[in-house]
Parts: sequence; structure tokens; C-alpha cells
Amino acid sequence: MITLASVVSCLSDYDPNALPVAQAQGIIRDFITPVSAIERVAIRSALDRVLAEDIISPINVPAHDNSAMDGYAFSSKVLGAGDVALRVIGTAYAGTAFSGAPSAGEAVRIMTGAVMPAGCDTVIPQEFTQTEGDTVRFAGDAVKPGDNRRLAGEDLAMGQAALTAGRVLRPADIGMLASLGVAEVPVRRRLRVAFFSTGDELRSIGQPLDEGCVYDSNRYTLYGMLRRLNVEIVDMGVVPDSPEGLERAFRMACENADAIITSGGVSVGEADYTKQMMAKLGDVTFWTIAMRPGRPMAFGRIESNGHSAFLFGLPGNPVAVMVTFYHFVRGALLHMMGADANPLPLLRARSAEAIRKRPGRTEYQRGILALSADGTPEVRTTGQQGSGVLRSMSEANCFIVLEHERGKVDVGDAVQVMLFDGLV
Repeated sequence: MITLASVVSCLSDYDPNALPVAQAQGIIRDFITPVSAIERVAIRSALDRVLAEDIISPINVPAHDNSAMDGYAFSSKVLGAGDVALRVIGTAYAGTAFSGAPSAGEAVRIMTGAVMPAGCDTVIPQEFTQTEGDTVRFAGDAVKPGDNRRLAGEDLAMGQAALTAGRVLRPADIGMLASLGVAEVPVRRRLRVAFFSTGDELRSIGQPLDEGCVYDSNRYTLYGMLRRLNVEIVDMGVVPDSPEGLERAFRMACENADAIITSGGVSVGEADYTKQMMAKLGDVTFWTIAMRPGRPMAFGRIESNGHSAFLFGLPGNPVAVMVTFYHFVRGALLHMMGADANPLPLLRARSAEAIRKRPGRTEYQRGILALSADGTPEVRTTGQQGSGVLRSMSEANCFIVLEHERGKVDVGDAVQVMLFDGLV
């Protein structure tokens, strides 16, 4: 079995006390292994599931040459510099093919999607024509040979891969599968993710809020973020910060889930029961990541009674939980699901304000992106950026991503932004 030590052994500059974001992401990806179990599900149940095998098209799409327009089908041999007059000998409807074969000087009235009649290779849209009785007239240069004809297999040829393994199936994919007559698809089994919060000061909603205590918001944000990934969720609540309670919680999570996410208990100066228990039960490393917010993080794999699960120990501050989830945990879970987890896209925008930043760490400022008066994308921060200010995430519509080596930002400088739409 691969170990964390073997993953980091080839990194000459590995320093767990000052780990760059990109290096941490690489270590996690190299250590994670996807689930292997596959199941077949009806396509109506396949939305947001990860395709386990390529889907090969059993048919041509479209199945026949057909018309892309309402108009008249004919042979392009009659086209020339002058006007064209053709006798209309029938009509082709979508779903009802025209059985004859027009000769030179003849055309067939045709509807969008109807099969092209034999001998016809071009369609003149009806708005370019004039009709007189059973004759249709149009300018010979109004169309070119082959115009407005969709060829059989043009969208998808029989035997071609319609969808490839690793794809997270979207609504359009479900529709395409239906168009191919595919009723069931092989998908990876759903990932099971357990999570809990640690800390004696935490209270669940509905409990009295004693002096010095706070309501646990992290489980609710984690629940929402996990729902977006369509995983099976095991919410284990708030776990008291005691050796016995923590060991019981870790073992139960390990024996019932593929991945475990905790919030709290990994920062310097916090009660170290959580760290002790993580280290006792498995191959776990503790990092100080060169980022803001979200510096402390634990990662590894723990075992209990023959079961194992990957572990992500996140900081306790609410914003830090969300930032570390999106930049480390989300990609790791998608990889575990067998999905092609591409990095989240970054866009460029103009900064509407100066932002303090020192080189040597990656910063994720919460921002509001909008169009300026001149139509240029412009972004400003939400104001106070403390890692405990959850309101900054609620008000924002993007992260302002300030790269590891970047220094301060002046008004008007270009910055990278990561949109929240579909993310948070």
C-alpha cells in the first residue's frame, strides 16, 4: 500500500511547515485512489454520477441525411447563375419519408428533420422561394450545393465514443443517452463521506447557547458543499474533545465511509486530542500550508477493524473550512469518485481597490465581481477578510486568487478570480 512518506520522498523541497498550495494538491492527488466498484443505473438516476465506461454510439446521429430547414429539396445540378424553376412532386415530413425520387427539374417540399429524398443533396429555405401552383422558383445563387442538409452520422457516428469514462453526467448527457436509445449506464458507486466537528465550545442548532459557546456552522456549510458533489453524506454531529469520544468517532467514520472530514482541532495551540487520535489510527501528516485563510490542515488515511478511509482535517474557522474544502478536498473527492477533476477555471478582472499581499503564500480574498461602466470585469473585496467572518463568503460571488509569489495589488491591476456560480 502506498504511504505518504513514499509520495513525498521524491520532493526535495518538501516542508510540511511551509507547504505551497500546488504542492499540497499534488501530494493529495498522488496518495488518493478512486473507488473501483461499478453499478448500472437507469439514465434518469444517472444525473451527477460518474461514468465508469465509455458509451459507444449504437447508431448514427442523425440516422439519415435530413433537412436542416423547412424548404424544398432538390439536386444541386440545376443550380446556376439564373433563376431556377422546379416542379414540386410531393412533401417529406419529419418521421414520414418521401418514397419517390425526383428527377431533374423536380423538387420535394420538405420539413425540418425530414429524410432527404433520393437524389436530393440541397435544400432551399422556403423564405427564399416563390411558388406558383406546383412550381417553386428561386435565384440560382441563393444556395450552394449541399446547403441545409445534415449528413447521417454528422453529429455522432456509429461506433464512436459518445461519452467517455470519468465524465460527471449532466442534463445534456442524459438527453443524449436517451437519443441513442441507451436505457442504463455503468457508473462508479457513490462515495460515502462522513464528517463531524470537534470542540467543547460548539453547540448544535436547538441547544442552549451557554456563555463562551457558539453554534456549529461548519457542519452545515460542509453538508451544502458535499450535496453539490452528489455523495452519500454521513453527518456525525459535534464530537466532544476527549480521547475516548474522538477515537470512537474516528473508528465509526472509518468503518462506514470512504472519506472523513473534520473541522477543528488541527491548529497550533488547540487541544491536541484530535491530532493524537489521527496519528494513532493511521498514516496522517500535519501541514502548515502557505495560504490564507486555512493554514493548518491534516491529511492522510486511517484504519479501523480492516477498513480504511482518507482523512481531511480542516481548520475550525468557518471561512477557512470553505476555502480548504474547495481547494483541496473537492478535487480529492472527485478523484476518488473516478471523475475527471479539472482545476476550477480562473478569469481575469480589474481590481477596484488596493489589496495588501506579501509574496510566499496564496491568498483567497472574498470578492464581488461586476461589470464596470466601461464594460470591463471589475472586482472588489467584501471588506473584512478574517477567517471567522462567514458573512464575507455569503456576500461574495467569487474568490480573488492572489498567487503564491505575488505581492501587493494596486488599483487597476489585473487579478485572477474564481466564480462561485455552481460552486458555493
